[in-house]
Amino acid sequence: MTALLCLSTCPDAATATRISRVLVEEQLAACVNRVPGIASTYRWQGKIHDDTEVLLLIKTTRECFDALHARLVELHPYELPELIALDIAGGHAAYLDWISTNARP
Repeated sequence: MTALLCLSTCPDAATATRISRVLVEEQLAACVNRVPGIASTYRWQGKIHDDTEVLLLIKTTRECFDALHARLVELHPYELPELIALDIAGGHAAYLDWISTNARP
């Protein structure tokens, strides 16, 4: 299995906690770290916005990605939620095995 690190932002801590918990409970992710206080500047609907968000660092597998993607979009309050997946090229083998064991499609 290929391990992935997925990134997503949430508008607040409560939303981030709720989404994180569902993804782990449903075994779409092995672990989700929540990083508060992210400062985001972006263009949305023709205007520049500056907001504080919570960054999710989602550890999962390529095999879980499609289901995780669908579930995150379903749970997320944003009209266009961020979801970026990065292949994990290497790491502590035992930890990567743990991701594979705990994120099951």
